Amino acid sequence: MTITQLKYVLAVAEYQNFTVASEHCFVTQPTLSMQIQKLEDELETKIFNRNKKPIQLTEIGAKIIEQAKIIVDESNRINDIVEQQKGYIGGDFKLGIIPTIMPTLLPLFLKTFIKKYPKVNLKIEELTTEEIVKKLSDGHIDVAIAATPLENENIKERVLYYEPFVGFVPSEHRLFADKTLAVENLNIEDILLLEDGHCFKESILNLCSTFGKSKQHFQLHSGSFDTLIKLSKEGLGMTLLPYLQTLDLNDKDRVNLREFNKPVPAREVSIIYHKSQLKIHLIETFKTVIDSVIRGVIAFNDVKIISPLQQKKGA
Repeated sequence: MTITQLKYVLAVAEYQNFTVASEHCFVTQPTLSMQIQKLEDELETKIFNRNKKPIQLTEIGAKIIEQAKIIVDESNRINDIVEQQKGYIGGDFKLGIIPTIMPTLLPLFLKTFIKKYPKVNLKIEELTTEEIVKKLSDGHIDVAIAATPLENENIKERVLYYEPFVGFVPSEHRLFADKTLAVENLNIEDILLLEDGHCFKESILNLCSTFGKSKQHFQLHSGSFDTLIKLSKEGLGMTLLPYLQTLDLNDKDRVNLREFNKPVPAREVSIIYHKSQLKIHLIETFKTVIDSVIRGVIAFNDVKIISPLQQKKGA
């Protein structure tokens, strides 16, 4: 039995297809199949039911997969230990960021990080929270930045900052004359929202259902904050923005911004990774860089965290 054989088995279990698994393992399909067959012969048991489409694990195969994950993770940890001992900061580092954070946070730290750690090959993907959790669990990304808490026992969360919600209120809106916003005065029916799949939308729905008026009737959903701002300026309703999104607005548009009364509703933004993650030294370095740049941009403490998790009906 070899580590390589176990990696091949894990790949087939994930992709449920020998050809696709071989492509991700960078070997030919016959080579992968032969190695898995050798492992099954050695164990005198079938790991996969090849008669099923897609390929499925046998009952004993499912148990073997769970143990194989542990063994492969622990073998990878040896390299991690050696790199930490040498103080080496380099190699591939795969990062996922949710769409409502990437455009505002990434420009703040990316240049600093790649200049300070040129040996790190940072690979960045824009992903939804759901995609991030799956890719962290599958080992396809190393770390992510997302709105928390996620209440997932397999995911570790370390807070980076708290980002307040800010209202963008057009001049003809009923709340434009108010100097600050009160949550209880919000009405979900005249708030422009991001489209489904964005956790910031869920946070706004949670905010309104907890403190303000809420009806399951939404006039308009869009894919970006820029679009929401433009639509709001056309008089189609107000919208809510994360604080960092407001920093690049011009002076004319800033007239429409309204902060909330304290405690200010806010989202918690964290660096997250799987509990079995190996590249802890890289994660620590990454978090330190973000902490250093974000500290001078955002500093709020009298806030009330609004969950990004979809609330269950009746909750």
